[in-house]
Amino acid sequence: MPGLLRFVASRAAPAMRGHTVCQRANLYTKPAKGKVGAAETVIGMGLFSLAILGPAGWVLANLEDYKKKD
Repeated sequence: MPGLLRFVASRAAPAMRGHTVCQRANLYTKPAKGKVGAAETVIGMGLFSLAILGPAGWVLANLEDYKKKD
C-alpha cells in the first residue's frame, strides 16, 4: 500500500503544483522624471484619506438611521 501511495503522490504532485513562475523585481536606478511638489502631495494624501475614511464616517454619522427596523 505505501508503494501505491508513493506512486500516486509522485504522479499527482507536479500536476497539482502547476507551472512554477519565476518572478523578477523591476529595479530602476534613474531619478524620477519630474519632482512632486508639496501641494500635489497634500492633495493626493487628502484624497486617499477621504477615500478610505469617508465611507466609515458616513456610516458612523448615520448610525441611528441604520439601527431603525422598518
